[in-house]
Amino acid sequence: MTEKSSVVDLRSDTVTQPSRGMREAMMSAPLGDDVFSADPSVNALQEKIAALLGFEAALFVPTGTQSNLCGILSHCGRGDEYIVGQQAHCYRWEGGGAAVFGSVQPQPLDHAPDGTLPLAQIEASIKPDDAHFARTRLLALENTLGGKLLPFDYVQAATALARRKGVQSHLDGARLFNAATAQAALTDSSDVRAEARRIAQCFDSVSVCFSKGLGAPIGSALVGSRDFIARAHRIRKMAGGGMRQAGLLAAAAAYALDQHVDRLADDHALAVRLAHGLQGIEGLTVETPHTNIVFVDLTGAAQSRSAELLAQLNAQGILATGLYRLRFVTHLDVDAAGVDRAVAAIRAFFKA
Repeated sequence: MTEKSSVVDLRSDTVTQPSRGMREAMMSAPLGDDVFSADPSVNALQEKIAALLGFEAALFVPTGTQSNLCGILSHCGRGDEYIVGQQAHCYRWEGGGAAVFGSVQPQPLDHAPDGTLPLAQIEASIKPDDAHFARTRLLALENTLGGKLLPFDYVQAATALARRKGVQSHLDGARLFNAATAQAALTDSSDVRAEARRIAQCFDSVSVCFSKGLGAPIGSALVGSRDFIARAHRIRKMAGGGMRQAGLLAAAAAYALDQHVDRLADDHALAVRLAHGLQGIEGLTVETPHTNIVFVDLTGAAQSRSAELLAQLNAQGILATGLYRLRFVTHLDVDAAGVDRAVAAIRAFFKA
């Protein structure tokens, strides 16, 4: 665990600081030039995450955005399209990279309330082989989506549908291990890594982020077949993602996989604690969290006070994001005392 500061930072799980053990692992990592595939720490991480998720190969990249970009462009060419959700990160929050850099057209669909894309809509969106249409090459799902776990039977059904239609599938698994933790709890499994592998094996490629709940400072990995990763490696180079002595970062990611997966359940428990603490406040509708993200909708007169609330929380060293919908994210640098402090501050605000 890292030392807890006086600030309760609930903006995102990306704000975590490397623990002492992680810093030591980084400083002692053997290094080489990864552009020459000669950094032993990067190579070891790539082998580790590929084996863990059941794939032939992996590629270490600086960010999840670049990982998704490399993934989509390795599946799709100019004039192709990918089916994706309206709220999916790789469609909504990544600058339109696939369209800008790859001339790959997104086909966005509306999500059902549980975060899924209805199977009938997916099937109806797959274009016929006709010169009038973009070629449908890829289905992109995200798990978790806004902190919600996609039901495993749905994941199986959606990816099976894609295979029947000759369409590849990609998972934005930025928080894959959070999804696996929630899935393990539902199935009474004690092996989060096995659940992560079960989810990942439904897809042709998966992007995994190390710098969110796992607590590494930087980095994601893209996993897939050897041929797929070879294509992604070329795209990573074009996108400026070739790093040199990247083993410093890879060592942090490897440490996170070894030390921080099993503790994700603690973050989920704190999210539930936060959600329960905010229940019953007039003007707040609290969404029950699946994982480590709590959404709180401000309704009625409370909406006009959202900016004031965030400013007041900030003045007390409690950080969150949002406007009419607030987002609170628990992580390894937040403890029960911090959550209780946030709850007390919000309750005090609405009593004033």
